[in-house]
Amino acid sequence: MNVMELKCLVAGKPVTGQDTLTVRNPYHGGIVGTVVVASPADVEAAITAACGAGSPPSRFERSVILEKTRAALEERSEEFARTITAEAGLCLRETRYEVGRTVDVLRFAAMEALRDDGQIFSCDISAQGKARKIFTLREPLRCAVAITPFNHPLNQVAHKLAPAIAAGTPMILKPSEKTPLVALKFASLLYEAGLPPAMLSVLLGPTAQVAEPLVRDERVESVSFTGSVAVGKRIASTAGYKRIVLELGGNDPLIVLEDADLELAAHLAAEGSFRNSGQRCTAIKRILVQESVAEEFTALLVRKTAEYRAGDPFDENTRVGTVIDEASAIYLETVVREAETAGARVLIGGRRQGALIEPTVIADVPRDCRMVVHESFGPLAPILKVRDLEDAITLANGTRYGLSSGVVTRRMDWALEAVRRLRCGTVNINEVPGFRVENSPFGGIKDSGLGIKEGVIEAIKCFSTVKTFSLPWS
Repeated sequence: MNVMELKCLVAGKPVTGQDTLTVRNPYHGGIVGTVVVASPADVEAAITAACGAGSPPSRFERSVILEKTRAALEERSEEFARTITAEAGLCLRETRYEVGRTVDVLRFAAMEALRDDGQIFSCDISAQGKARKIFTLREPLRCAVAITPFNHPLNQVAHKLAPAIAAGTPMILKPSEKTPLVALKFASLLYEAGLPPAMLSVLLGPTAQVAEPLVRDERVESVSFTGSVAVGKRIASTAGYKRIVLELGGNDPLIVLEDADLELAAHLAAEGSFRNSGQRCTAIKRILVQESVAEEFTALLVRKTAEYRAGDPFDENTRVGTVIDEASAIYLETVVREAETAGARVLIGGRRQGALIEPTVIADVPRDCRMVVHESFGPLAPILKVRDLEDAITLANGTRYGLSSGVVTRRMDWALEAVRRLRCGTVNINEVPGFRVENSPFGGIKDSGLGIKEGVIEAIKCFSTVKTFSLPWS
């Protein structure tokens, strides 16, 4: 792949800044792209452009823009997948899947752009009423900011931009400095599809020069952030009086009960732990297995893990690529060694080479290990034994996170008990914690977020406001 030379964009035009960001491939360290980043003047110009964008395109025009972008992305899907692999180190299996998910986001957003969710309320329904009707309509914000992470560098961008476009809200995007190339390429697709330039700017640069001014500016009416807890809380404390949407970390459990289909459980545990190199907020971070089936389940998971070959992300046979950089891999290696020191046993994997760390199954993990108390963002599958469902729910809830969970059981009463009592945003029965479709509500509680949901439909609500008006109605 040739080295890409891109520039950040203010309302479709290259930035005036001169500083350059270099993007390297996590697997071999080679340069895959450079990006000219934004200056403070560019930040001001982007906000001014968004606030001066004027009336948005019609619902139909917004839907057409999103649908044209979807078609263009499908046509260039392999190019976009390889761009993600080059800058993020994720294997082609994962990046092709991510492009497919992004196609779904665009498709659903194009549909929702046409949907009018306005309501009508009759006012003569009480003794205090009148012969009137109240109507609601949804209006776009004047300017929103989205800050996206490295782990899903295309789909997370689309999950912010597509609903904003459907709502008619101008957006300023600040993608991750580690994976900016695909975000800028995606912005070009939107412009080519007819998006008015003032409705989108893409900015990168030092936090104090770009992200903080965007978050603090009073003209920005909403900040949507996906990333770490520490940065999310900093945004919440500095953004001021504006709408905040936070999708933060997770420590998601997969609970395997004694009546479970253990073949299914092992498959889900491997997919949930190792897909996307384990770098998902909804990845399985803890496998809580009932003692009576722990030995059998563990053997099945080890056998399944052997199928997940780690290596060159561009090799078609690779199923697990790198994590985002060597420092992240070193951290994962460290928490594995700490768990071993505390009595855990590595049954398969555990070796590191640069940013590549093998899919790893760890048994007999103590409940207070750093690996399971804090989020481990990588291909680790730690197994903790539990006595019963009550013990599993207590352990699952005993963390500051509350994003997603999965429960493997054949018993409906146990499934419903878990749904009622697990303190998190999503509970999936006989499925990985991260399962969803792109238009369903998604989000967490506690340190995983403020309880505000994302997903195409909910995100459109976040990027718009409801206005009510009434008329005489006899």
